[in-house]
Amino acid sequence: MKKEKTRRTGKRRGSASGKLNSRMRRKLAGLFIFVVLALIFVLLRITAINATDGAQYSQQVLSNMQSKYTTSTLPFKRGDIVDRNGTVLATSEKRYNLILDCKVANSNEKYMEPTVRALNEFFGGKTDVNGTEITEASLQERLTSEDTRTSMYQVLTKDLTVEEKQAWDDYIAEAYLDEDERTISDEEATLRKRIAGVWFEEEYVRTYPLGSLACDVIGFTYGDNEASWGIEGYYTNTLNGTDGRKYGYWDTTSEIEQTIVDPVDGNTVQSTIDVNVQQVCEEYIAAFEEEYKDGPYSNSDGAKNIGVVVMNPNDGSILAMASSDPYDLNKPYVLPGEEEEKDPSELTDKDMEELNELWRNYCISDTFEPGSTYKPITVAAALEDASLTGDETFLCDGYEEIAGTTIRCVQTEGHGELTLGGSIAMSCNDALMQIASSLGASEYAKYQSLFNFGTRTGIDLPGEATGIIRNADTMAEVDLATASFGQGFTVTMVQQAAALSALANGGYYYVPHVVSSVRDSDGNLKKTYDSTLVRQVVSTETADLVKSYMREVVTSGTGTGSALNGYSSGAKTGTAQKIPRGNGKYTLTVGSFVPYDDPQVLIYVVVDEPNTDYKIDSRYAQYLGRDILRDILPYLGIYPDQETDGSDEDFYLYDFNNIDGVYGKSEADDAAADEEQAEGAEGELSETVSDTNVPVPQGEEDPSNTAGGNNEETDGVTNEDAGFYLADVE
Repeated sequence: MKKEKTRRTGKRRGSASGKLNSRMRRKLAGLFIFVVLALIFVLLRITAINATDGAQYSQQVLSNMQSKYTTSTLPFKRGDIVDRNGTVLATSEKRYNLILDCKVANSNEKYMEPTVRALNEFFGGKTDVNGTEITEASLQERLTSEDTRTSMYQVLTKDLTVEEKQAWDDYIAEAYLDEDERTISDEEATLRKRIAGVWFEEEYVRTYPLGSLACDVIGFTYGDNEASWGIEGYYTNTLNGTDGRKYGYWDTTSEIEQTIVDPVDGNTVQSTIDVNVQQVCEEYIAAFEEEYKDGPYSNSDGAKNIGVVVMNPNDGSILAMASSDPYDLNKPYVLPGEEEEKDPSELTDKDMEELNELWRNYCISDTFEPGSTYKPITVAAALEDASLTGDETFLCDGYEEIAGTTIRCVQTEGHGELTLGGSIAMSCNDALMQIASSLGASEYAKYQSLFNFGTRTGIDLPGEATGIIRNADTMAEVDLATASFGQGFTVTMVQQAAALSALANGGYYYVPHVVSSVRDSDGNLKKTYDSTLVRQVVSTETADLVKSYMREVVTSGTGTGSALNGYSSGAKTGTAQKIPRGNGKYTLTVGSFVPYDDPQVLIYVVVDEPNTDYKIDSRYAQYLGRDILRDILPYLGIYPDQETDGSDEDFYLYDFNNIDGVYGKSEADDAAADEEQAEGAEGELSETVSDTNVPVPQGEEDPSNTAGGNNEETDGVTNEDAGFYLADVE
């Protein structure tokens, strides 16, 4: 009974299972049919959309994909500046900015910890542009802050070297070496592979290996390879290249395509400057400053300004151009008297005034009255004009009466009778006034323009001043008289040096220049800047005659302090009283060329307001120039051309304390001699007296002349075809 019941129960269960399986099969079949129909519907809908709006949707999708693939700039390398021997004066070194892509670093929770750890290990302690130091905490802050957590571009630090980047690359690369090649554990390799979102942005940083050497000539860059001063400013377009670009995009098959346009590096500019000659000039200027810094003035400098120009008179090439108050080109924003460089964005107007004064090139941007160094040009004009023959004599009685105004000679008691050569040698103002009178204002103004005064020389440097001169219509008799000996108008150092070079080389005026050639980044010569002859200003006969007078200056006149034992030379010295007249301030100058027969080097020296008790003697400039020549002539392959007397009576600049000793044997004798000289006593070497009747320069120079920003496209040697140079003066 019980057994039968059990069999019936089992039979009923089997029937129920069959019914259930049948029911499930029907449902599954229905679901399958539904899915198939849905897929068919979706496919039909996609086909319809593609047929009608497919192009639009494809463009939107590709655009979204491209926005996730950024392009990058490949910076060019600005060209080098080298000296005449190839010594690097300015160069661009590759540097890197460290970038963190927070979005990538946060894309996986496993990335953050190893990324933060590695960045802190390698770059901890460095700061970003805002001064934020790299620490684990600051990195965590960037990765978690709402403001930066999704940022794709966070600059962690700048100015990393190639070596620092390479160390990081090697650190990452080791994780991907074969197990038997790497020196780290598998665990460490895994962590390094999880470093994400770190990349380097390439850039170039301008550096100056020699610091402050030739700073006025070289100049410096700022911002995005921009410059306003020196060769950097003038030749900035030549030095700059063209950035390259790396483009990445998705094509229609969703494959990444990459196009790279390589950058074109800038050209290398070779200067005429010789770093060895430049260094000698700067060392002697520094020695002068140190020697006289404790003088009677309170400016703590040896002089208000000191400038030196060394050039080849036969082609206008500048070998050295130096002045006092140099600055480090690598830190141009250090204010005078301070040690740390200021952030340019924090500079006040007063700060910029001080810096612009520091950056300006005294040798081309500052003007002054040349004084007696101008006298050879007055004489050359009169000889060329035939107002003089060279056989004349002049009676100096100590003054000239000009249109009711008494203009005194330095020798107030008179030099007596002088030859033309003697007038130059003794720097007689009286004789020069007589010469100018015979020449006349019109001819004087003509030759002043021929020698390029009153306009730029065209030197390939920005910020060149023109000076102030009078024309024939505005030149009164007194103006002409004082202009004959270099007062009443202004010049720049480079103007005066170029004019004296024309007399030294036989009468030919060359444009002074500081660049000789340009080469591309592969070293191929692209352009040479040969000597540019403007004109022959006077005949060779006239120039040679004036040269002989300048020889007398060295052998028996006011320029004996410029003489070098064993070398023949010519020179002209100058002592110009400054404005206001009678204030006891003077500009001391000398221009010398060596050797006499075939001049190869000309040096022009200015000492403006020496910080000394006795400041009216051009020998401060003479000794400075002579000691520079003593060091550079053998280096330049220029050796003694005449017999020496076996002694070396010359003394170096550090013996300048003895300068007053040349006047007498005792302090009392020195004091008496100084007093006599100040009064114009016969035989002394002063070339000016305090004379309030000497007119001052009239007018103002156009500020645009010295504002900077000149470049090779608008000024200088590249503008010859555009008529930049002086028009011929009839």
